[in-house]
Amino acid sequence: MSLAASTHGFLSPNGVEIAFLLVGLVTFGAALVTVTTRQLVHAALWLVVTLGGLAVEYLLLTAEFIAWVQVLIYVGSVVVLLLFGLMLTRAPIGRSPDADSGNRWAALTVAVAAAAALVWVVVDAFRTTWIDLSGAAAGSTKVTGESLFQNWVLPFEALSVLLLAALVGAIVLSRKAKADATTPAGGQVPGTRGGQAAKEGVR
Repeated sequence: MSLAASTHGFLSPNGVEIAFLLVGLVTFGAALVTVTTRQLVHAALWLVVTLGGLAVEYLLLTAEFIAWVQVLIYVGSVVVLLLFGLMLTRAPIGRSPDADSGNRWAALTVAVAAAAALVWVVVDAFRTTWIDLSGAAAGSTKVTGESLFQNWVLPFEALSVLLLAALVGAIVLSRKAKADATTPAGGQVPGTRGGQAAKEGVR
């Protein structure tokens, strides 16, 4: 156990730890509202609060580089892209019965079990590990870059390919759904040769 752990305990938290706990509670509450609200635009806005809270947590952990990456990529790009997607696809702003599911309790059970497993794994792995916030910053650009491009470069590239495949699949599904919505029940698109023949037969 390090020197910081021997001179500091849970019963005497400092200002940084208190701020970390308060921001964590706000972030947790915003995440709950994000997944429980039935309005898509409100969920996207609460997602901004959640991701912003995570960025503040990174700042309190002296990981400035990761905090700004969180703000620029997730808050500045992903959420904006999500809002543009909601607007361009004319998604319902209010409550939508199609977006609701009857498996809420099953999903809640799985979510609670997964969260408990993650908390147990993290607590068991870092039970005796302490972060000395008064020491040198461990989240600098140099340290993060070396760790990313030496140890995590293959998972990072695999995740990029997975996100690209998900984006292509979303585009294909949205175009197919749009084509099915514009096709009449008879199977002929208005303006085509089959549709014109059907009109002449009716006459």
